Order: sequence, then C-alpha cells, then structure tokens
Amino acid sequence: MTIEWRIKRFEALSTVELYNVLQLRSEVFVVEQNCIYQDVDGKDSKAIHLLGEMDGKLIAYARLFQANDYFNEASIGRVLVKATHRNQELGHDLMKAAITAIQNYFGTTCITISAQLYLQRFYESHGFTVSSEMYLEDDIPHIQMKRD
Repeated sequence: MTIEWRIKRFEALSTVELYNVLQLRSEVFVVEQNCIYQDVDGKDSKAIHLLGEMDGKLIAYARLFQANDYFNEASIGRVLVKATHRNQELGHDLMKAAITAIQNYFGTTCITISAQLYLQRFYESHGFTVSSEMYLEDDIPHIQMKRD
C-alpha cells in the first residue's frame, strides 16, 4: 500500500477533510497523549495542510507555515501518524514531504519546529538541530529545533 500526499490551503479543504483532520489531531494529541489543550488555535487558516491518505483514509498529517506566521522561519507543526500505521515508518515519509512542500511553496530551506523532546532523534535524522533548552508546552517537554 502506498500513501497519497495532498497539499491544500485551508480554504480548499472540504468540510469532510477538515473534520477528518480535526478528528485525527484530537485522537492523537488529546486522547492518546492525554493532553487537554486547545487544538483549534486559530492558526489553521494561515497554514497549508499536508494530508497523507491510504485507501481513502487520513493516516498522516502536518500543517506548514511560511515565515512569520508561526516562527520567524517557515515551520512544520501538528505532525502525526495514526497509531495503527506507525510501524510503517510513515513519519519519515511525512517529514520528507513536509520539507519538500515548504521548499516548493515558500521557497526556503530554513525551518523551525517546536518538537516533543522524545522525538529529538527522529527530527535530527531529518537535519534539525536543537536550538533551545527544554520547555513545557501543554505540560509536555518540548525543544525548539532548526533546519537550515
């Protein structure tokens, strides 16, 4: 099975697509990680949305921002793969697609992320380096990382 990647601006998302995105983000970040936080944060309308589908089902997702919409540099956030598909290393495919999309859409290779601390090595494998001390975001240890 192969994953189909689609990139859409907020306005181009259908109501079903938006519902599926919000449902999967809630499944992973709120329920699975047992973290009560405001996922619908008013930033989705500024982002482009990277959707990874397999057999018509959303299984991977990230939102991408141009410089100054989230950080001073372009950024990637809400990076996730559905739990049922994590043993397929799709997170690496997702990051490659996200980095390529930022290069193609925003014309930059300089990217900043706010990464969950336990994923530091994963992001390092995609060229990111730690650029901050550990901090808590929604009671979860995070670090800022940059890729030039």
